[in-house]
Formats: sequence, structure tokens, C-alpha cells
Amino acid sequence: MLHPRFSAALLAVLSAFIFHVAQAAEDPPKLKAISPNTVALKVGKLTMKDVPLIPRKAFFGNPEKARPRLSHDGKLLAYVAPLDGVLNVFVGPADKPDTAKPVTHDKHRGVTNYSWAYTSQHIVYTQDKNGDEDNHVYSINLSSGEIRDLTPIEKIAAQIEGVSEKFPEEILVGINDRDGREYHDIYKINIVSGEKKLLQLNPGLAGFMADDDYNVRFAMNFQPDASTVLLTPDKTAKEGWKLFQKIEAVDSMTTSPAGFDKTGNILYMMDSRGRNTAALKSLNLKTGEEKLVAENAKADIGGVLAHPTEKTIQAVSYTYTRTEWQILDEAIRPDLDFLKTVADGEIQITGRTLDDKRWTVAFLMDNGPIRFYIYDREPKKKATFLFTSNRELEKLPLVKMHPVVIKSRDGLDMVCYLTLPKWADSDEDGVPNEALPLVLNVHGGPWSRDDWGYDPEHQLLANRGYAVLAVNYRGSTGFGKNFINAANKEWAGKMHDDLVDAVNWAVEKKIAKKDKVAIYGGSYGGYATLVGLTVTPDVFACGVDIVGPSSLVTLLNNPPPYWMPFMPVMKLRVGDWKSEEGIKFLESRSPLNMVDKIKKPLLIGQGANDPRVKKAEADQIAKAMTEKKIPVTYVLFHDEGHGFARPENRFAFYAVTEAFLAQNLGGRYQPIGDAFTGADFAIPDGEEGVPGVKEALKTYTPPKKKEPAKQD
Repeated sequence: MLHPRFSAALLAVLSAFIFHVAQAAEDPPKLKAISPNTVALKVGKLTMKDVPLIPRKAFFGNPEKARPRLSHDGKLLAYVAPLDGVLNVFVGPADKPDTAKPVTHDKHRGVTNYSWAYTSQHIVYTQDKNGDEDNHVYSINLSSGEIRDLTPIEKIAAQIEGVSEKFPEEILVGINDRDGREYHDIYKINIVSGEKKLLQLNPGLAGFMADDDYNVRFAMNFQPDASTVLLTPDKTAKEGWKLFQKIEAVDSMTTSPAGFDKTGNILYMMDSRGRNTAALKSLNLKTGEEKLVAENAKADIGGVLAHPTEKTIQAVSYTYTRTEWQILDEAIRPDLDFLKTVADGEIQITGRTLDDKRWTVAFLMDNGPIRFYIYDREPKKKATFLFTSNRELEKLPLVKMHPVVIKSRDGLDMVCYLTLPKWADSDEDGVPNEALPLVLNVHGGPWSRDDWGYDPEHQLLANRGYAVLAVNYRGSTGFGKNFINAANKEWAGKMHDDLVDAVNWAVEKKIAKKDKVAIYGGSYGGYATLVGLTVTPDVFACGVDIVGPSSLVTLLNNPPPYWMPFMPVMKLRVGDWKSEEGIKFLESRSPLNMVDKIKKPLLIGQGANDPRVKKAEADQIAKAMTEKKIPVTYVLFHDEGHGFARPENRFAFYAVTEAFLAQNLGGRYQPIGDAFTGADFAIPDGEEGVPGVKEALKTYTPPKKKEPAKQD
């Protein structure tokens, strides 16, 4: 059993701050909403007037259809699509997808995280309430339409831990309903009857790994020094486990088990030990023989294509600037060669039937929607177009995303992505005709990365007249362990220097106007925004902080319970929140303690139910700024968590955001209009600080409060 989930479990909290999405003492100038019919800024063959203002709903609404997946027998196709404006799962015959009907009927936040059970007659999905991440696991019986809550327990964060074709009616689920809810026990749950059986009690470990026979073969835990240990079952050992391998802290973020071969005797590992980038290796558990399967000098192995039943690894992917595939099994070379002729874009194999005759394939673009196909391998290779994620995007003047590599001041290569307005780069060479206002878009994580491809924020901001730069600063994943380890205890230090270096590069290349640069981001990117406006208050003209922590001390003192096994890693890589010296260091890297340095406008977006970066993080910096009479606009969404899932809330926030940026950078924007309709939010501070907000609030009616519909 190949276990991407086990690798993901090792890194689950590493990505805890990811968002899938500070201010001047003087009043900023007032700015009217700019229409494409009233602007004619000539910068080349095209003018701004030639490019229509694209409605923000085109970027932040629901996809038309997405995530198509074939049942394991290849007869049915499921996908996600809106039902009365809310995303739900639809199912129909694979060869007649237009006849699909909804099998979920959520009316609030939607259902998107689903998969097929091996029965090919059941769908399994996870869902929380209003972004609180108290996830339950549900199964849908397609014959009866019944939806069953497989984990009917309050205040848990259930997670699917394993599936196997050998047990089509059973799945492995992690449930943290004991003690302080820090640890997940592993249960075998029947998706038809709901019957639950304890498979593995957790004595205090971070994660487990089972094989195709549902035998728990390995466990993992973090040590006080931030190293990790891999353990194997041993009935004679204390708590039933013995040491298999220790992975030192320097390799702990780039080394982990990835799964088994069909026999269960070969363990595959992503492994950076003795090297920089993570290679794919195989380890014979009987003989101890280790073999190198695949490697890349610049990037970690990031994806694996394996046969659905034989479990042989057929290809791997890695991403430096763009994703590339390395073929290991010549049997699938004709398939990948054929798929290259079907459509442009990066190829993703998103599913394969058990007999491996049918695949679902996605083609990712940077200036258009994802294109989805069913690929039949036999008797003759044939790709049948299903749909795009959003046909409306095909009609819009979208722009290209350009990979660039920027040197940090101490010599690191940072893979970045630049997006430019269409009229400023009519030949699409990534070089604007003249310097532009710039939005530095900082990714969350920080142990994550930016990639090439369609990005709705990039497209919106470029259409409004900004250059957009996304930076893989040190600590970003995929570029080897040295790049990650260079970020240890560098929050608001060298990690921020990297962002400033990228801005300076853009200014030197005449891409950005020095006095018209905004810093913008979610989660860690929100923290980076607050750092930008406090540590380097003269670099940025304004900032947008989305669910970002304002104090590292309060952040680390208030983690969700299920973060606790991971906290030794936070101590090594962020700082020690328990010692006097460590607290002093963290306070020196906390924007909350530097509020009086803020000179430029700040916009904050926060989810009230965020379990990771809690509402208090936004409250405390907004309060501190208000008390010091520093302008801040704070938008609080009542039914959101770590990011904004509901389209109505996204429309509201991006309406405020683009008006805010226009006021401070000089770009154009779509007036707020009716963007607040259906959103559930309040603006505790600064409604007068953004053009059109106060007026729009006069006609805004908050939705009636109601509990999310019970699944049945």
C-alpha cells in the first residue's frame, strides 16, 4: 500500500499555517472606483482601457465542475459541482456524465473532500462545521442515498488513515476522542453498517502506517530534539513499540516512509539522509538492502505514480520551477507520450481503475481553467473530454505566470512566479513595458510552496493593474533540506530578508515602483505581512493580513490539541515558548510588540472559528493599533476557520481587498456593489478606511444564524 497519507501525517502540522487564500498615521487619499471605460493608461500596444475589468466573481466563485473521479470499477463518475450555489458531490454513469445527480445536499459550506470506496457503490467524505476543523467522516450509500456519519462524536478531528482493495467495505480512521484529544487511535470502520472496531490504541505517537492487510506496521513520533523516530510493533517492548530508525532533525522534514510494495516486504521512503534533496528509495525489510529509485539534484521527489494493484512505482514527479515527470516503468511511456498530445498544460493523473484500463487526467494551465478527461488505455488509446473547471474563464483575458529565480542576499536561489497585467506585457515575455505597482503575495506554511499554474489572486490583481510576485522564501518545501533548515528560527529574520530581496530585485528590474509595493498573504503569509509593516515599515505601501498570527508567544501557547506531538519541531524551527530566553526571542519576532512602528495601512481578514491561528491573534493587533490611533480595517467572518470557504465570504473580502489596494497603490477596482450579500461577517474596526465599505454596510443584512444541516 502506497501511503501518501503517512507522509502527509508527518507533515500535517508543518503545513498548519497554509491558507488552497499596517499602516499610515496620515489618512490615505480618497479614490473613486475606476471603470475600464474611464481609464486609458497607455503602456504599449495595449492600454488598460483595452482590457476589461473582470468581475471578481469569475475568480472566487465556485467551480462549475471539479475533482472528477472514476469509481474503482470504472463504471461511475463522481465530481463536485454547485447545487443551489453550494458545492456538492454528483454521481452518474462514467460514459454519460451529463446525467449525474447530486448525492450530497449540503446547504452551507459544501462538500469537496471526497473519495470512492472500493465497493464502487459508496463515497466517503470528511466535513467540519464552519471551519472549526472538527472533522467527521461520512459514507454515502449510492443505492439507497443514505448518508451515514461514521464518527458521530463531538469535538474530534477524524481523519482517514488507510484504504485497501482487500477490504472494500472497511476503511481505517483516526479518531482523537480520548484524554486531551492530542492523539488519534486507529479504528477499522465498516462504511455500510457503521460498525467500528479499535485496531490500534495510541500510546502517545504522532502517526501510524498500515499495509494493505490493515496490519499496523510502523509508527512515528517526534523527539524533544525535533528528530523523528520510526517504530515497529514489539509486544515485549514498553508500550508495544521498538526503534526501527531515527531520523535526525536536519532530515526530519524531508525524510519519511511513503508506502509498501505489493508483498509488503519493500518499504519505499522519501529520504534526504546523506544528500540534500529527498530521493525515493526502497528498503527490503527482510534483507536490509537499500536501493535508490529516483532522484533530482534541484528538487525533492514530490509525486509518485504507482500501479493500482501491483504497487510498482512507474513514474515520479519533481517540481523546481515547473513539474516534470521521470518515467521508471517503460510500460506507461506510451500513455504519457499520448497524453502530451491531448492538451497543453501540466499533466496530473488523478485516478486509475483497479484494472488500470481507465484513468482520470487533469491538465493544469496558468491562464485558463483545468481541463479534465477520461483516458481509456485499451483497446486503443482514447482521451474523452469531460469538462473544464469553469468555462467562463476560457472567455476572459487571463495572463501567463512566469517562473523566475531570484538570488537572496546570502546566495540562495529562490524560485518565484511573476504575473503581469495584460496591457503591460502584451508579448508575454515576463518583462513589463514600465514599472508597475507590485503586490508581493506570500504563501502560507511556511513549510509549503508556491507553484506554477492558474491562481485566482494573481489573475485578479494583474487585471487590476498590479505586477504580482510569489516568492518561495527559505523554509519553502520541495527544494531540499538545506533550503528548509536555513529557515530555523528565522521568522521575521532571514525569511523576511528573502521577501525584501525579491522586492528589491523587482525594483531593480524596473518591474515594480519602489513606493507602490503591497505585502499580502494568508496564514504565515499574514504573519509576514505584519512583519513587513513593522520590521521594514518603509518598504511597503500597505499590507493585507489573512488569518496571520500577530504574536509567536500566544500562537505557540494556544495550539490545537492535535498539534501537541509536533510541538518539539516548532520549538526548534520557530522558538521556545517555555523558557525565559526563548520567550524574549519570540517577543522580538512578534509584530504585536512593534505596533508603534507601523506607518502604512493594514487590512485584516480573520475566521472566527480558526483553530490554528485563533481569532485572538487578529483581535489583539487590531486593538493595539486602534488604541494607538493607527488606521486598520478588520473584517471578521463568523462562519469561517483558517481561510474562507464560502464564496459569499470570499466575494465580500476580495471586494474590500481590491478597494483597499486601489486606494493605496493606485490600481483600478470593481466597486463593492452587492458583494456583501450572503456573507456572514462584521467589521469591528475601520469600516471608514476603505472606499465604499461604509456605504455598502448600510444595505447589508447579516444572514440568520443556524446550525449546519445534519447529514442523514
